[in-house]
Amino acid sequence: MKKEYAGDERIRGMQSLNLIREFELQQMKDSEIIKEYSDKLLGIVNKVRLLGTYFSDCRIVEKILVTVPERYEASITTLEHTKDLSKIILAELINALQAQEQRRLMRQDRIFEGALPAKHQEYGKKKYFKKYQLSSNENTASNINQSKGRNSKRSYPPCQHCGRIGHPPFKCWKRPDAKCNKCNQLGYEAVICKNKFQI
Repeated sequence: MKKEYAGDERIRGMQSLNLIREFELQQMKDSEIIKEYSDKLLGIVNKVRLLGTYFSDCRIVEKILVTVPERYEASITTLEHTKDLSKIILAELINALQAQEQRRLMRQDRIFEGALPAKHQEYGKKKYFKKYQLSSNENTASNINQSKGRNSKRSYPPCQHCGRIGHPPFKCWKRPDAKCNKCNQLGYEAVICKNKFQI
């Protein structure tokens, strides 16, 4: 019986050493969250404890402090300044790191949500220009350079008010909401007013 028990103890000792080695080799991945990593460490530690080997929480705390990625550096620095790290409990450390993780995620969500409306905002003239930009097959470097220069008239479709090209409808002199400064008539601007020379 003693021999069987001694053999079992030797086997348990080897298993416990293998688990401790596995614990020491653990590193937190960038894709992991603190909950997943701490659960993985605690799973290994619980197996070691079931085999009858003493394993203190202090070792788990040290392991987490040493192996977490750089993004948790701010929380660890704060804990160093406010607490004695040799006396900090595991739950307190995990809660502090999770709080920073949640703040970071909320900040990223806010930045992402703020970026979407800015991308899709289009007002008046901007909307028109974006709608009638050069088509993708004409969008070569030479066409872009030409459109910025003298040949920019090509980038507009025929005007819906006068039928001519070279200007957007909101700049057309014959648009229905235009009002002549000379004769106060609607439907055209003073530039093309027939009555502008009459006194």
